Amino acid sequence: MACQRGFIWTLAGLLLFTVRLHAQNQTNTTPANNRPPAGGVDERAKVEKLNNTRRNYQIALEELRSYYLEAGDLERAKWAEEELINFHRIAKQAYRLDLDVPPPLLKAEENIPEANEIYRRAMTYKDKGWSSTEYIDNQRRAEILFQQILTKFPQSDKIDDAAYQLGDIYESRAYKQYRRAALYYERCFQWNPNTQFDARIRAARLYDKYLQERSRAVELYKEVTTHETDPKRIAEAQKRITELSGKK
Repeated sequence: MACQRGFIWTLAGLLLFTVRLHAQNQTNTTPANNRPPAGGVDERAKVEKLNNTRRNYQIALEELRSYYLEAGDLERAKWAEEELINFHRIAKQAYRLDLDVPPPLLKAEENIPEANEIYRRAMTYKDKGWSSTEYIDNQRRAEILFQQILTKFPQSDKIDDAAYQLGDIYESRAYKQYRRAALYYERCFQWNPNTQFDARIRAARLYDKYLQERSRAVELYKEVTTHETDPKRIAEAQKRITELSGKK
């Protein structure tokens, strides 16, 4: 067993060395002025390919697990389930937010019972868990369900609620994806201008303190003073507007 573990670690080290060597060769042989710019068409195609690959991999594992369950092969069904769990545990970056976050023109208007039920289920997982692993697993479960609402029911009156909860999840210690979080907070009040959530000020704080985009932060703080009724939020926004306006 010790010999086998040594072999596995040796193989892993060799693979890592090969990947690093390839990356170094790419860096050494590609002139800086000939590198494709970030945000170009080529980048979009590559990110779309990655997103499709992730989706297809998940679907393949789910279908394989179902197949083994129907066949009564519980051992292999458990293998597929464990691989699926590990896939969901991997933190996945949204390399292009325009491919991740739905557009701002959606309207949270229609009462759809199925979307309501998905939202209810998601909230049973969100922020739950005694251990760090359990907490992260539950955040992942909630994320998947909230994203299902946006994908399957973009006309639902729950999309603004789902966007707010996704913002909170992406801001949480399980993700710390602050730009992604800020944009979902923005979608919350863009899809429902009368939202009762504190989405505007939470987005403003992220642009202010984490993303260093203070002009956008000031815009949102100003919106807080004209749209909010909570005196504490208004006072915080006014204070930051004054402080940021005084900075050069």
